[in-house]
Amino acid sequence: MKDKQVLIPGGTGGLGLGVVPLALARGAQITIPYRTQKHVDRLKSILPAADFAKIRFVEIDLTQEPAVEQLVNDMGRVDVLLHLVGGFSMGKTHEYSYQHWKQDFDLNLHSTFLTCKHSLRKMLAHCYGRIVTIGSRGAVQPAGQMASYGASKAAVIALTQAIADETKGTNITANVVLPSIFDTPSNREAMGAENAANWVKPESLAQVICFLASEAAVDVRGALIPVYGSI
Repeated sequence: MKDKQVLIPGGTGGLGLGVVPLALARGAQITIPYRTQKHVDRLKSILPAADFAKIRFVEIDLTQEPAVEQLVNDMGRVDVLLHLVGGFSMGKTHEYSYQHWKQDFDLNLHSTFLTCKHSLRKMLAHCYGRIVTIGSRGAVQPAGQMASYGASKAAVIALTQAIADETKGTNITANVVLPSIFDTPSNREAMGAENAANWVKPESLAQVICFLASEAAVDVRGALIPVYGSI
């Protein structure tokens, strides 16, 4: 990804702690939208100070289309989109509020749609692009109390595969990574750390993501890549 302009929504989250350092090591110039300053500080704490100049942080709400459009326009060119934004929630369907259902779709699906839509516009103009989105094992193997999460992530899969079909014949690809539980501070806090040795490490998932984001992945499009670890 040397000198590629890379947009990483969710880059300050748990998965971003694995993806951003690897993308930087591969030569990327990175833009990271964020909502919480403490997560920006956490990411910076694991990076060499010399890398700070290679990252532009932008505080925005990714569910607001004008803000996303402005973010992409300000980049000038988007070569790679690694959409890492997402959130996990659980609850029995008959007890789950409609408000929370809509919030889950805003976070997991609608933010993905908006960043894909406007990044794709730039990619088509420059005849190059790599899009990687994050689905979930729960999207292809639905489980009880995960209806909202699984449904919103299944929609991310459908969106990404539709983009892959629309961009056939171009040097633009779109693929989905399907992690099971991955080892992040928030997951350890929510579920405890006793089984964390079996979870996927962000650094491992980052290797898959950054391959799909590379020029070498030109012939991979519309793929669902399972990354389940030992679970």
